[in-house]
Amino acid sequence: MSVRPARTGSPAVVVRPAAPARASSARRPSRLLGGVVGLSALVLLSACASAPSDDVAATDSTHCARMVTNSGGLDDRSFNQSSWAGLQAAQAEDGIDAKVLVSTSETDLAPNVEQAVGSGCGFVLTVGYELAAATQEQAAANPDIDFAIVDESVEGENVKPILFDTAQASYLAGYLAAGVSKTGAVATFGGGNQPPVTLFMDGFSDGVDAYNAAHGTSVELLGWSKEAQDGSFTGDFEDVNKGKQLAQALIDQGADVIMPVAGQVGEGAASAALDAGGVSVIWVDNDGYDTLPEEYRPIMLTSVIKDTEQAVQQIAVSSTDDSFTAEPYVGTLDNGGVDIAPFHDLASSVPAELQAELDAVRARIVSGELVVESPSAP
Repeated sequence: MSVRPARTGSPAVVVRPAAPARASSARRPSRLLGGVVGLSALVLLSACASAPSDDVAATDSTHCARMVTNSGGLDDRSFNQSSWAGLQAAQAEDGIDAKVLVSTSETDLAPNVEQAVGSGCGFVLTVGYELAAATQEQAAANPDIDFAIVDESVEGENVKPILFDTAQASYLAGYLAAGVSKTGAVATFGGGNQPPVTLFMDGFSDGVDAYNAAHGTSVELLGWSKEAQDGSFTGDFEDVNKGKQLAQALIDQGADVIMPVAGQVGEGAASAALDAGGVSVIWVDNDGYDTLPEEYRPIMLTSVIKDTEQAVQQIAVSSTDDSFTAEPYVGTLDNGGVDIAPFHDLASSVPAELQAELDAVRARIVSGELVVESPSAP
């Protein structure tokens, strides 16, 4: 298979951080296909002072949680948003007082984790690799606080990594993309060359290969080489225009199905697909049909979903009942931690025969007969 990169490069309270000084409960049924819980009304605190005590300290630390976003902010249509939905569910259903500290730049990260610790809460959730160092430092200094981090491995007796084997679900997405492509070319691109991103891309690549092997076809993958572990990246997760430009370059090369793995940047790919006509998008992290603007629903083929919400809720609750452990949580097809979303408006474009093949592939992955491998696997 020829693979090449693009040719062109309850409501809870949001605590706005002060500027940095210059100096397991019972498993609930998966809610993957039910859509992502929307964010509830957010109340912004104005005129925050610099001391951590300005965060509203909980009277009962065992039923209190704080979350720190990465620099992508809260409404990223990605893992910050779905992680916060999990804490909101823990607040609504389990009585855990939850607040979030929103990072808008890299300089917010370490101070926000310090402020979360200073709140007096017994559970601190951080999101993404940008927060790994600050999480590890604060966890080591505060062994009586339970920490969890999404999409990153941090070692510590009181730190629980929340990871997802998205390659399994992305394998299904790649098989699907190859099966519905009319041009014989599909594509993926990322925000950055990082394991949580390339894990999606590796699974997608293997799914395309599997479809070609099963059908004797030669659907081409643009934007990623699993062998080289390199491909097309925008360099950030926020600039929507970069996503649109890169997606357009892939469309110009013939791609009619695109999977952006780039947070908010992916909305640019959806815009390019909508403008081009005849191009569909596979979203990641949550169901893009629900989280993106409605105008993109007609082009949303499916989404590779991580049920971050459910995992976060369960782990937050475990911190209140003494069942918390540092053993990593790994979401899989088998435990419902990852999956692909319904085909929604494009269901008619997926033949019954292809759906049956996807069901069979899924069963082989769940049983362990088919192992989806990636150097980025958790």
